[in-house]
Amino acid sequence: MNRRELIEMLAVTGATAALPCVAMAAAPTIRLSYDPARTGATIPRDYVGLSFERAQLSNPAYFSPENKQFVQLIRGLSPSGSIRLGGSSGEHTAYVGDKIIPPAFEIHGPEHNKLNREGLNVSTLALRNLRRFLDATGWSCLYGLNMAHASPQEAAREAADVQRILGPRLSAIQIGNEPDVFRNRYRPATWTPADYVAEWGRFHTAITAAAPGLKFAGPGISNKLEYLTAFAAMAPRYPDIVMLTGHYYAMGPSGSPEATLDVLKEPETKTATFKQSGYQIVEDARRVAGRPYRMSEGNSCWDGGKIGVSDVHAASVWGANRMLDWARRGWIGINWHGGGYGNYSPIVGTPSKGFSRRPLYFGTQFGQLLDGATFLQTSAVPDPYLGYYALRQNGRDRIALVNQGDAPVTVELPAAPEARVTILTGPSAAARDATTLATVTRRPIRTVIVPPVTAMLFTLARRRG
Repeated sequence: MNRRELIEMLAVTGATAALPCVAMAAAPTIRLSYDPARTGATIPRDYVGLSFERAQLSNPAYFSPENKQFVQLIRGLSPSGSIRLGGSSGEHTAYVGDKIIPPAFEIHGPEHNKLNREGLNVSTLALRNLRRFLDATGWSCLYGLNMAHASPQEAAREAADVQRILGPRLSAIQIGNEPDVFRNRYRPATWTPADYVAEWGRFHTAITAAAPGLKFAGPGISNKLEYLTAFAAMAPRYPDIVMLTGHYYAMGPSGSPEATLDVLKEPETKTATFKQSGYQIVEDARRVAGRPYRMSEGNSCWDGGKIGVSDVHAASVWGANRMLDWARRGWIGINWHGGGYGNYSPIVGTPSKGFSRRPLYFGTQFGQLLDGATFLQTSAVPDPYLGYYALRQNGRDRIALVNQGDAPVTVELPAAPEARVTILTGPSAAARDATTLATVTRRPIRTVIVPPVTAMLFTLARRRG
């Protein structure tokens, strides 16, 4: 594909401004290959997910089928995704049962990291609306209970109502949020993973007595992997633990000078929750527990995200690449954290505009295109900013290329592609409102150019014979 063909193709998406002024094919061509006989993980149907503060339930109208604009946007991400409820506000949100309390904020929700923690609550009305919302979207719920300030008996009462009301839409219960940061905050300075595991057991005993048959997930850690290791070692004693969970943020806090757009575009940010050694610890925990792992809360930059970093086009391409990388590792899902008007939220709401999409929404849609696909073993690529994934979906081999870098990359595909290609692109890495995801038709040539901060998805032509 030459520059003219690429410009014609991207013009269909309105993204020609993404092309740099330098010669497009200046760098050497990278030749890609894969082994169609060597398969890896399969992306689950509910891989796509969103994470919200539990406090969002303080306005029962938020998760409600009457909130039609929000319902449509959720359905636009996946027909069968996962909503996780928890967050730091979860430890400050009381369960009030049948009490009717005025909403703590208007329907679109606050910028969640600036919540006033007074009056936050969950009612049975909010739970009933949540069930109807889940039915309307086709999604399930990973529900977090208050561990820091609730007693085991209080958590058990709430869990029983959650089980009764959400029914088959409840995928699992999590006890507490980020227990690895309880020390000196909610628990003494001597708090250890062993203390957490023992307290989790006390909550579990009370909850299962009140709500037999519940499924559990955990530990939902922030970044201290020794808590994941301890929970995984305990998991074989509890058949009702169905998954391990943890959080991931590429950078943070949002006020840090190190949280920049250039850092986000790196293959793996220097300030990420964990690096390669962390990935190995997660893999070891999965093996010991005999349970799968889900990233139940995460995003680009913790503390609500950062303007100019979390809410721009580069975040969409970063998100698409993270989704595919984690799925290839065998993780069973991701839940992007957001809600309200958080800077990193894929879906945001304001009184003036209602609910709308941020760039990460489109990156998530790109990842969702490979729902149900199985990974195939690929060759290594010399460009660290290029994500390369081969998958088999519905009997067809597909190639995903994700260029997070500032320079175009020229690649030779393993085989001739079909004419239709899906492109996630935008006019610049820092663009806020012009990310596009579109399928276009092009001349089927094996050598293609992936522009900067762009993801492309090809379907390879069927082999003859």
